[in-house]
Amino acid sequence: MESFHLGLGISAQGRSALSKDPEKKRRKNHFNLYTAIHETESIHTNRPINPKTKQPIEPAHNFEVHLEPDSYTEEKFALFQNYQLHVHNESRSEITKGGFKRFLCSGLGQSSRLKDGVEQKLGSYHQCYRLDGRLVAVGVLDLLPGCVSSVYLIYHQDVKEWYFGKLSALREISLALEGGYQHYYMDPENYSWDSLDADYLARLSARKYVSMSRERLLQLPPRRLTEDDELEMNNVISRLPGYLHASAGDNAMRRSAFGAGMPGLMSLDEVQEKIDLGKWLVNFGKMPVHLEDLEIWAKCDIRNPSSPKRIIAELAAALGPALVSQLVLEL
Repeated sequence: MESFHLGLGISAQGRSALSKDPEKKRRKNHFNLYTAIHETESIHTNRPINPKTKQPIEPAHNFEVHLEPDSYTEEKFALFQNYQLHVHNESRSEITKGGFKRFLCSGLGQSSRLKDGVEQKLGSYHQCYRLDGRLVAVGVLDLLPGCVSSVYLIYHQDVKEWYFGKLSALREISLALEGGYQHYYMDPENYSWDSLDADYLARLSARKYVSMSRERLLQLPPRRLTEDDELEMNNVISRLPGYLHASAGDNAMRRSAFGAGMPGLMSLDEVQEKIDLGKWLVNFGKMPVHLEDLEIWAKCDIRNPSSPKRIIAELAAALGPALVSQLVLEL
């Protein structure tokens, strides 16, 4: 956190004065999450006195963080659009205001309660990060009686080097502690839990991202992954039991039917083997056409849980080959 704080532009005089801070030695040996997180905010920034002017030395930039209801604004949508364009490589046509509202602005209603004499906010909120008044990041949170649940994070391309993913996670952990929420949840792939044992630590040391559910399925050892391993890790995700998928598009926050263990549901492999989805008729204008005749059909990836082809495959898996051959879709 200290490097981020200095990166915001504290002057040389300020750094010199801070180096003489009597708290410096104690803080080297005793880490306090609350202090480290909040000291970057302008309201908490230490302002040493300039020995020449006898006036406080103001930081070069103003950093603020506010928690507010998950309401829609054009400013938030512009930030979301920038994030999806640069991080997820989506086209502008794929990024819609309607999708953004449904995905990140229509969660739980807001309320509050008193817990141990402290007000505890409940519901869906946006944690907004502003630099010099400009919105540079938004963390989407569900605040529940027993936990802070991290739903999504968006940030502007201009601040990508400041590691807002790590910064927001630390701040959200601090929020859970300060508000008495007890637990902090990050967005899961599924609801399985693993002990932080020697094997897990070895995997964390070997690579940047660890998914025990995927690695168990592929039986991967705790070593650095090869290119083939990483490809398999990406492809295997939809086969996970209880897999949870979140996308930024109109079909956001969908849970994949495949792998959910639903009795009688065909698997994706069975659908592809026994049903020619492209031949399924769909009403298009005044006459039915085959799905494969639609231009978008060839562009859809059936492995993507949010793609139209995947959604139609899930419907076919529930209906079965006989009914699919007799029905015409209404989209």
